[in-house]
Amino acid sequence: MASEAVTWGRSIVGEVMGNHDFLPHSSHWGAFSAAWANGELVIRPHPQDPAPSPLLDNMSSAPRHQSRIARPLVRRGWLERGPGPDPRRGSDEFVELDWDDALDLLARELNRVQSIHSANAIFGGSYGWSSAGRFHHAQSQVHRFLNCVMGGYVRSVNTYSSGAAAVILPHVIGDMQRLTRHNDLWRELADHSEMIVAFGGLPTRNSVVSSGGNSQHVAPGALRAAAARGARFVLVTPIRDDFPKEIDAEWLAPVPGTDTALMLGLAHVMVDENLQDRAFLERHTTGYDAFEDYLLGRGDGCAKTPEWAAAICGIGPDTLRKLARDMARSRTLVSVSYSLQRSQHGEQPVWMGIVLAAMLGQLGKMGGGYAFGFGSIGNIGKRPLAAPIPTLPQGKNSVADFIPVARIADLLLSPGATCDYNGQHLVYPDIRLVYWAGGNPFHHHQNLQRLAEAFQRPDTVVIHEPFSTASTRFADFVLPATITMERDDIGAAGNDPKLIAMHKLVEPFGEALDDFEIFKRLAQRLDRADAFTENRSSQEWLRHLYEPTRSALSTAGLPAPDFDTFWQSGEVDLPLSDKPSFVRSFCDDPENNPLPTPSGRIEIFSKTIAAFGYADCRGHPSWIEPAEWLGGARARQFPVQLVANQPAGRLHSQLDFGSHSMSLKVQGRERLRLHPSDARARGVRNGDIVRVYNDRGGCLAGASIDEDVRPGVAQLSTGAWYDPQAVEGIGEVCVHGNPNVLTRDIGTSSLAQGCSGQLVLVEIERFDAPPPTVTAHQGVKRAPLPAALAERVAALKKFSLK
Repeated sequence: MASEAVTWGRSIVGEVMGNHDFLPHSSHWGAFSAAWANGELVIRPHPQDPAPSPLLDNMSSAPRHQSRIARPLVRRGWLERGPGPDPRRGSDEFVELDWDDALDLLARELNRVQSIHSANAIFGGSYGWSSAGRFHHAQSQVHRFLNCVMGGYVRSVNTYSSGAAAVILPHVIGDMQRLTRHNDLWRELADHSEMIVAFGGLPTRNSVVSSGGNSQHVAPGALRAAAARGARFVLVTPIRDDFPKEIDAEWLAPVPGTDTALMLGLAHVMVDENLQDRAFLERHTTGYDAFEDYLLGRGDGCAKTPEWAAAICGIGPDTLRKLARDMARSRTLVSVSYSLQRSQHGEQPVWMGIVLAAMLGQLGKMGGGYAFGFGSIGNIGKRPLAAPIPTLPQGKNSVADFIPVARIADLLLSPGATCDYNGQHLVYPDIRLVYWAGGNPFHHHQNLQRLAEAFQRPDTVVIHEPFSTASTRFADFVLPATITMERDDIGAAGNDPKLIAMHKLVEPFGEALDDFEIFKRLAQRLDRADAFTENRSSQEWLRHLYEPTRSALSTAGLPAPDFDTFWQSGEVDLPLSDKPSFVRSFCDDPENNPLPTPSGRIEIFSKTIAAFGYADCRGHPSWIEPAEWLGGARARQFPVQLVANQPAGRLHSQLDFGSHSMSLKVQGRERLRLHPSDARARGVRNGDIVRVYNDRGGCLAGASIDEDVRPGVAQLSTGAWYDPQAVEGIGEVCVHGNPNVLTRDIGTSSLAQGCSGQLVLVEIERFDAPPPTVTAHQGVKRAPLPAALAERVAALKKFSLK
């Protein structure tokens, strides 16, 4: 294996590249090798990757893109007036400082906030996707700094991607990570599944990425193998290409947000025709009788028949009956994608999918049962590792306060307010300083106008960022961070069988520093350097973090090269576990392998959730009408259901300027897909610029007319860098096409408070005026340090940290 790694990692390209060395590296969307020549990266995918991702193309221009930040920036208003809430945050200009001045000022501000307001006044942001490297992992670095140097911070829990599922699943079946990461679903699907009913589809655009790396993209091959064997795919999604087009599949296009009602209709057929596995339900579940009472309408007088479901979801009752019968007669995998729970009441389809699989009695069977997040992230559905991967310890957080991650605007806007969450009543602390590294909240969050207001409330906002994103505009300190190609690291991910030596490929841009070096210099100013660095350099940390993996490999009798050999060869193979999933162990022997739920069984009715008393999340899965859907009153004003899903051209908003991302835009704006009938009704032609709007905001996008989108539905991916501009006669719109100017900033329910940004009602019209220039990739406004401000900086630095 080592010799192969040398071949792919350090091959010479001769006259094409002028004898430049190719060095190994990794990304969330794939391992690769690259050489820097003629002002760009030339990239080769890993030779063992059966389906390399085109997202690799986005990386070529990143090291020297015009949006890179060369020197530390401090907002002019912060320098002039000092810390405090400021409505100019987001529109103010920045001045460049040298590193010593910027870090001296920041260290004093960190000390001020901690001394006067305590660590409970510091919010530590970050989202973990900045690099596949396990040491230069921005989320770990910022949290380690805040814990070890500042004494702690207010944290966030869960994710925007799966916040609802992460809370509901432990009540019903078990921990989400164990459920999704401890199985071998892709192989089982390829070899055993007879029928795959995919609620939300199986979007291969999402399966190319996985946090920490995805060296082997197995999804396309597994799907082809299953199809060749005769497996039947049924896609339940309003967007046809949430599945590879080259594989024949049946497409059911429900009204968005109605999957729970559709599933209830299927369940009713199973009960009505005695298709459910009563023996499995009796031995492996609890609370089924209470759910069946609801299903048959014994309490509310409303039986959830196929006719009832059809009136909500738009799929005919006969189609539902046939689908339910076929599912009961086949080895059926019920798959629920992340997308379904990124909407109001998103907990319900996740829970109801488990109930369907339990009624079929196929949980724990090869190629059957239930899968959550399958196809949503690349390494879900692969066998887990049997060896540890490098992980930077983050230290101990002494602050107990936290928020669900999608409640950041509520936290900043409403200190002292309360929030229901998973049976708790959280109180929002008074945040004075926000420290963000390795993330872009102005991508992830909803209702960006409200988020902009929220970011004007703290005393100080600090961001580490290589590029001038929207988030940097709302900061006071912008510290230029290196990108992954500008530093050495170790790439690793759970469920990925390779540890990658991520060699530095290019020198840092301008004066950019890696996060570790920035935090080390701050820690030195705060007299806590040893606590943060443990007297190790970054290279010494890489060796230290590698050792537990090497030791585990050696103990297992597997090849365990020392660090220098690993670094030279470029990779190490990691062993995979052959242990059965905890769900299969439970299904085989429920008495000796109980689930980690209160009953030890699958909780179709949860006494715990019922006791919380939430009207928006009851004790069993239910159809609860959302505020914004095509069957509601609001649709009369805004008659198009917008699906704001994950993009095909990039990971989230990363490298939005990259060549692959830009190739999918229309006139430099994000592509809006709509059905021909909806386009005709609005006089929209392919390639037109359109305005997408509701009473929260609006954006401009490029129209793409497509029959693969359900009538009445439009699709606009997230991730276009937020570019708000005033347009005559309309007001402020994002001229680049970010859908989060339209979405609602509400939680999925009182239980999980997850992100609900997947679905929103809008109207669409052709934009006939000359379109404004997109400026999102041009960078923040900056100016040289004026003499008067230079004197103020010098005066501020005279104050002692003590």
